Amino acid sequence: MTMTYTARGTLKAGGEARLQGHGLDVAFDGSAGRTALPGPADILAASLSACLLKNVERFSHLLSFRYVAAAVDVDLERDEPPPRITKARYRLRIITDETAERVELLHRNIKRSGTVGNTLAAACDVDGTVEVVAALD
Repeated sequence: MTMTYTARGTLKAGGEARLQGHGLDVAFDGSAGRTALPGPADILAASLSACLLKNVERFSHLLSFRYVAAAVDVDLERDEPPPRITKARYRLRIITDETAERVELLHRNIKRSGTVGNTLAAACDVDGTVEVVAALD
């Protein structure tokens, strides 16, 4: 089955840019320099974060996995020339009373089934950890 995702980007001279798609409407840095706004690589890191968290929720239902909350930190490493992302690292923290084996089962399923994660893994090294925590920091 093929699914289609659609987004629209606009850019004004000087770098004022917006992304829109499926209810998303966000400004981003379309200039040649860093501003306070996120750039395309920041948005890619955020997309991987969203993918990982969405799959926590998805697999909580499929695996009857109990959790209270989850948070993830993603770091992308950029290299050049040519400019490209070479590594993606994540640290997923989850509040759960599940066993270590069940947490690892969740992690295996997340790694195998994430659309954004699998797409990135085809282009660069993707690796991460899952930690059970008492509270999210």
